[in-house]
Amino acid sequence: MQITFLGTSSGVPTRSRNVSSIALRLPQRAEVWLFDCGEGTQHQLLRSDVKISQIRRIFITHMHGDHIFGLMGLLASCGLAANPKKIDVYGPPGLDAYLQACRKYSQTHFSYPLELHTVQPGIVVEDDDFSVSCAPLEHRVTAFGYRVQEQDRVGRFNVKKAAALGIPSGPLYGQLKRGGTVTLPNGQVVNGTDLCGPTEIGRKIAYCTDTIYCQNAVELSQGVDVVIHEATFAHQDAELAYQRLHSTSTMAAQVALQASAQKLFLSHFSPRYALGSPIQLGDLLTEARAIFPNSELAHDFLTYDIPRRSLEVAVAS
Repeated sequence: MQITFLGTSSGVPTRSRNVSSIALRLPQRAEVWLFDCGEGTQHQLLRSDVKISQIRRIFITHMHGDHIFGLMGLLASCGLAANPKKIDVYGPPGLDAYLQACRKYSQTHFSYPLELHTVQPGIVVEDDDFSVSCAPLEHRVTAFGYRVQEQDRVGRFNVKKAAALGIPSGPLYGQLKRGGTVTLPNGQVVNGTDLCGPTEIGRKIAYCTDTIYCQNAVELSQGVDVVIHEATFAHQDAELAYQRLHSTSTMAAQVALQASAQKLFLSHFSPRYALGSPIQLGDLLTEARAIFPNSELAHDFLTYDIPRRSLEVAVAS
């Protein structure tokens, strides 16, 4: 699993930061899942290593323009250039009507199946490899945060040990790799878990924006490898955060701390903290690290590979 930040500004784009979008790459299934799609996201994709043709799912947090104004353009371009088999779009009430109006008045017709899903709190998507759940956040409009969870999987299969036991390669290996039990011709019973390394814990991320500090953000972020949380304002501008229902750097850090997350990426920064202003983004990072040391500032085109952890490592940490 690999995260690529495509836009890390709030409200409006700046010279160095576009508005909200991140891409989650799933190399094992050659898919990309987008979270939010602010204006200009398709241009950001073209400037990145993320393949538009691999976009399979798009998750929208809420209906503010800096999170959806790039969606229609991207979907139209996918039909013209990428020719995907299907794209599923998930989001709050109103998203379906918005896209229908865009298609009607722009006379846009998609050459691929597009399916829209209005999300409700709970599981949004689930298959053998991943689940995606959502919960409402606290913002001026209906907004959802998302949690992506990879299923745990059996550790690496020890081929040499299996061969030493006289187990012939073939279907039995597959059964043992899945943790099954087989009986050899000599009557010996072999448990697959004895031939596999420690269980690999499924990786987990949480995406929480736009919101002021809330308990649902903590619950979505519980035990995740990475939490991406908005930090629109510095701590000293907390009054503005409360007025506009956005988070400060310290609120984001409190979410990560209380959720026992592994790593925090701050994003969705107000343009007010541009070069030359009394407060710089480095100050927001300092504030966050005072509460949650493993905090980082996200920036456009930052890529982060989420490492795997074995069950033994997870228990130790």
